[in-house]
Amino acid sequence: MPLGRRRRSEGINYWPGFVDALSTLLLSIIMILSIFVLGQFFLSQEVTGKDEALNRLNAQIAELSQLLALERTNGRNAQEQLSVLSNSLDKVNADKGRLQGLLDAAEADAATAKSQGGKTEQIQGELDSQKRISDQAMAQVELLNQQISALRRQIAALEQALDASESKDRESQTKIADLGSRLNAALAQRVQELSRYRSDFFGRLREVLGNRPDVRIVGDRFVFQSEVFFQGGQATLQPEGKAEMDKLAAAILDLQDKIPNDIPWVLRVDGHTDDRPINSPQFPSNWELSSSRAISVVQYLISKGIPAQRLVAAGFAEFQPIDTAGTDEARKKNRRIELKLTER
Repeated sequence: MPLGRRRRSEGINYWPGFVDALSTLLLSIIMILSIFVLGQFFLSQEVTGKDEALNRLNAQIAELSQLLALERTNGRNAQEQLSVLSNSLDKVNADKGRLQGLLDAAEADAATAKSQGGKTEQIQGELDSQKRISDQAMAQVELLNQQISALRRQIAALEQALDASESKDRESQTKIADLGSRLNAALAQRVQELSRYRSDFFGRLREVLGNRPDVRIVGDRFVFQSEVFFQGGQATLQPEGKAEMDKLAAAILDLQDKIPNDIPWVLRVDGHTDDRPINSPQFPSNWELSSSRAISVVQYLISKGIPAQRLVAAGFAEFQPIDTAGTDEARKKNRRIELKLTER
């Protein structure tokens, strides 16, 4: 009997407990993945909202710039009208003074004529003529006074309009400055984000390419010697170059999944040659050679799955050397392919 009980106890099944532990672990992993997916969703929503706000700011700046130009045009027109009216007012005042002098002279002549009652009819005729001149001068003075009053009212209205235009101009300038500051802040944030991913790109390329003597970092660019990819005077990728491009394509695809879609990044491929002239049926000059080499690299990266809209090919011929010594070693350095992660 004791032997039979011992055998039954040795046959206890632990499998259900193990299954429960695995189920609990699986549920925990699913919960963590759900939280990560939700976080990515809310992050993309926030970035989209920033883009919409940036577009609205750009539209407001354009509208305010148009309004400012219109207000400045109106202000200039008002200044011109004010200048014309001021000149007219000065002319009217001069005419008024001249007529007032004539009127005073006529009145003096009339007083003289009255004091000399024994003068002849000739004096009486002159007196009548002076009186007519005086009456005409008075009428002209009255008309000029009315014109002066009207001109003063117009000048006052123009000054008010000019003050309102200048005030609106100052408000527009303040709004534009504020919007410009906000736009600069948004652009600076985008540049900072791209700089972070550029650092990741540099680090990833260092890992996959290793410490090769024919691959260097110059500023914000990776520099490959042309001999890694092409034979002399040719633009067809060699098998060794394709192997290096495979590593590069894998690094770009890995980085592409991390960069948000709203950041307009591109990988620029620049082709450079040395200063030795070339004149073949396929390449009439170094311009064609450098451009064809850059295009060959871009086309190979596209064949490896890199989106074409994320690539740019450029040829610089021999006109952007990094070593101007004129030696064979310097020319070897200048024959190169450069890669740079930048904005579109």
